[in-house]
Amino acid sequence: MDFTTAEITGWVGRYGWLFMRLSGLMISAPFFSHRLIPVRIKIALTLALTIMMAPMVDTVPQVEPLSVMGLIISVNQVIIGIAMGFLIGLGFSVIVMAGENISFKMGLGFATMADPQNGTSVPILSQFLLILCTLMFLSIGGHVILLEILVTSFKSLPIGVTGFSTEGMWKIITWGSAMFAASIILSLPVVVILTLVNLALGVMTRAAPTLNIFSVGFPISLLLGLVMVLYVLLPALSNQMTAIWLELFSYLRHILGIA
Repeated sequence: MDFTTAEITGWVGRYGWLFMRLSGLMISAPFFSHRLIPVRIKIALTLALTIMMAPMVDTVPQVEPLSVMGLIISVNQVIIGIAMGFLIGLGFSVIVMAGENISFKMGLGFATMADPQNGTSVPILSQFLLILCTLMFLSIGGHVILLEILVTSFKSLPIGVTGFSTEGMWKIITWGSAMFAASIILSLPVVVILTLVNLALGVMTRAAPTLNIFSVGFPISLLLGLVMVLYVLLPALSNQMTAIWLELFSYLRHILGIA
């Protein structure tokens, strides 16, 4: 059976450029980009998803994949995938920053552990909250919703030289400040209580200079912080994070032009 050059170019473009956008998503998206997942599994998963999603892609530009225009299209697809994953990853940054704020107030800022997802060291409380949020993300089907948005994006933002607009990229960047504010709001009740406790301990130290503030204050801050995390932060964490992720998914659809 003989194949024409146009047919081969169409196949390479359909599967290759789809693979590029998926690869960008796998590089930056939460859960998919986790460093504990072997690279071979990531590549196999990306290839499998490419084969399954290829029939859903309607039009592919008739451009030679190895030409200059083909390389520009490839770069655009990678950027689109990375931007999508980065935006959803901001939701996980909220809980990491909130955990850091609480840890420093509790006196656990020195208790750090390696974060295999980001390749950095974070307070142990942040890592605990991050694991919980990852399970919440999977429980609400966040990974499925993200892949669904990716498939739909090929209709609203088809494969071509046109990628995200400058306005769209700027909107993604500005969401960083919104996520920072969300982390402050999430950790605010615990931080305020611990700040008041530290002020009370400071007054006690002034009233009784012989009091060893470190032997008394550290256990109190640690115990009260754990109580606040267990009975104030965790009960509200599920609803707060679910609302943040749903808002991020809605915002991502808006940027991609998905109705």
